[in-house]
Amino acid sequence: MVGAGMKNWKLSQAEKKRDPMLQQPRSLLDQESKENFVCLLEHNARHFGAKPAMVWDGGEISWAEMDQRASGFAQSLAQQGVGAGDRIATLLPNHWTFAVALLGILKLGATAATLHPTLKPEELAEVMADLQPRLLVENVTADKGVWNTPRFSASPALIVYTSGSTGRPKGSVFSHDAFTFANRAWGGPVMGIKADDVVLGVLPFAHNYGMNAGLLAPLLFGASVVIVEHFTPEAILESIKKHRVTVFPGVATMFRRLLNSPEFPNADMSSLRLAVSGAAPCPWELCQEWHEKTGTRILRGYGMTEVPRPISYFSDDPTDFPDAIGRPIPEATVKVVDHDGQPLEYGEVGELWINCPGATSGYFNAAEETEAVLADGWFKTGDLATVSPNGFVRIMGRKKERILRGGYSVFPPEVERVLLSHPAVAEAAVMGIPSPDLNEEVAAFVVLKHAVQASAEELIRFCEEHLAHYKFPRRVTILDELPRSAIGKVFKAELLKGHCAENATRQPERGAEVNISGTNIAPR
Repeated sequence: MVGAGMKNWKLSQAEKKRDPMLQQPRSLLDQESKENFVCLLEHNARHFGAKPAMVWDGGEISWAEMDQRASGFAQSLAQQGVGAGDRIATLLPNHWTFAVALLGILKLGATAATLHPTLKPEELAEVMADLQPRLLVENVTADKGVWNTPRFSASPALIVYTSGSTGRPKGSVFSHDAFTFANRAWGGPVMGIKADDVVLGVLPFAHNYGMNAGLLAPLLFGASVVIVEHFTPEAILESIKKHRVTVFPGVATMFRRLLNSPEFPNADMSSLRLAVSGAAPCPWELCQEWHEKTGTRILRGYGMTEVPRPISYFSDDPTDFPDAIGRPIPEATVKVVDHDGQPLEYGEVGELWINCPGATSGYFNAAEETEAVLADGWFKTGDLATVSPNGFVRIMGRKKERILRGGYSVFPPEVERVLLSHPAVAEAAVMGIPSPDLNEEVAAFVVLKHAVQASAEELIRFCEEHLAHYKFPRRVTILDELPRSAIGKVFKAELLKGHCAENATRQPERGAEVNISGTNIAPR
């Protein structure tokens, strides 16, 4: 998308004029964003006072009380000897205590490391050994207090650890500037949050997506957050109805489970104006079904722990393409490069690099890993993509997940899209497995829709009808569910371990002929 005589792609001034927030001469990263992030929420607490900041089944907390409890927690930390620059780990669920602890840590000028409470003991031990925090917070009291927050903080705001799906967990470090930018982008051009919105907080707050889209961005824009600690279709449908939820950040598996719920046809979704998808790809067919049955849109986008939502569709722009994941948000820039880091032309496949003020400043205690992904302000995503002349990004697959079958390149998302277009398929994951003849063979793992049947043979035939001969999978495994992280990412490494399982699979022997749709076809 960037070649000779071309510029890196970003929103034009004309396109920015559509959104009043973007007409300001200042960028999203203005003078206020140089402050300690929590100062912005303290301002909201003074402005909104008694208005509910967070509500949940059986309780609520006002803006004023949330701020007072956060100040009380900052006092408690100070009494334990914690000071500015210290690292404080939290191990808290989706609960008011998570927000109070995070804000209290920031008030103190310390750095918060938000860990997921479902971490296994050995996983927690590995992270703690890397982080070496001053304290691990597992409980928060309701004590109130008064705290004079320093306006500026030289310490990082946040450290968020990756899920570990690509190896050893790494802590992504975020400055207050980056933290503020990310949440302003989420709440502004992406979700279009207003003070009268009610946002569902069911995604794990310990991860960037849930923390930003489900908690902090709504609070930054004065909205109320409905906290749901554990996802069930029944709990979500009841919360939307009871609290008149207007914005629902979720993941594709949540939307699918809701659509499959026997309670869904009679659910009251009339308050909902927008659903938002992230963490893992959301199939276009799912977006269409959701829109048909709810009248609302699933807003898709792209991001990762290290670069929260730099590419997205926007709430005020109805443009949507089935195979694209959006355009760069304001102030973000993207380019696609070859193996040598040289920019490629529009439509050519290469590695996606992103320059965004909301990106991580690096991995904690990991200089080599940081150097491998950051270059002159560009974050190397490791994803293969194309970019159109008007800036829409299409993800072709992971650089490391590209399947090399007999000299041909096969990109898993393309095969997954075909599988997901089959009326029986709810979820799909595609990867390469070792092949003695072809280097790699294409394998697919699928989950079927509720009360719908399809055989592995049928799905293989379907793919062959819609894909080039070198692309369609020769092995399909039907599972009850795909292994996923807490934020919905598929653990393909777990699937790879079991790729030799024979249940519901068909992999022809070398040289054999297989009858597909009544035609004898030799394996290629």
